Parts: sequence; C-alpha cells; structure tokens
Amino acid sequence: MIAPKIQLSEEKIFARMATLCAKRESCKSEILKKLDRYDLEEHAKKRIITKLEKENYLNEKRYCRSFIHDKHQFNKWGRTKIEFALRQKQIPSEVIVSAFSEFPASYFGEPLLELLRRKSKTIRTKNDFDKRTKLIRYALGKGYTMDETLRCLDSLFDKNQH
Repeated sequence: MIAPKIQLSEEKIFARMATLCAKRESCKSEILKKLDRYDLEEHAKKRIITKLEKENYLNEKRYCRSFIHDKHQFNKWGRTKIEFALRQKQIPSEVIVSAFSEFPASYFGEPLLELLRRKSKTIRTKNDFDKRTKLIRYALGKGYTMDETLRCLDSLFDKNQH
C-alpha cells in the first residue's frame, strides 16, 4: 500500500525543508526525495529548491566539502569511494572536482597505513602473499587507489621484516 501524500502549503513545506537544511548539510537530491512525500507539483518543488539555494540553506559545494571531510575522518574512506558516493547523490562533476581541490593530495592517504596495520592484525593466513592480497582488497573496497595501497603495504611489510 502506498502512503498518501501529505497535504501542506508550499510555505510550510519550505519552512520544514529550511529547518532540515539548518540542522545538517543536505544536497538537492536528498531534498527532492523528501519533497516527494508531499503533494506538490514539479514547478513548486523547483521553487522551493531555488528559494533554499537563494537563502543559502542549500549549497552543493558546502555539502560536498562537508561530505568529503566527514567520510574521510569518520569512515576512513578513500577518494574513489567518496567520489562515487557523491556522484550517486547527483552532485555535478565540476562541484566534486572543485571540492576535492580544496584538500591536499596527501590528505586521503594519511589514514590508510594505520587502517592496514589494524586490519593486518586480524587477518590469519598461511603466507604474506595471501595477507597482502586481502589487505589490497580491503583498501580498494575502502576507496583507496592501488598506488596508495601498494605504497602503504610496502612500508608496512618492510617494517615487519626488520
């Protein structure tokens, strides 16, 4: 059974969306998804989005910077996974590129060595080759590049050898 659409005035819906955007960063696609719950015509949704942008409640670049920072700091995601998640949220490519340019290149490789060190302790294999393979798969799944991963693995395994 499909839930009936909520009947509210455009002003009240705008106020709800503005409150939501004031509490946490949101992107256009998230707000549009929320607006789908209301009985609104497409041009009314566009007016609400435009007004949210004009009053700076909704700012895709600010959202992008915040998303990149949070996913990197708290989830320890690499650049590739963050980029993919932003594209899924329908953020324009130029906004993504611009937001990433504000972070130094070394920023995304920093937590990888520690992540691999911790993960390495939990992996039980018969040889180093299998262990490296599992760590590579883990790092790629977290969104790090093969170059970053191999560089960190080389330093990790060099330290273990001595």
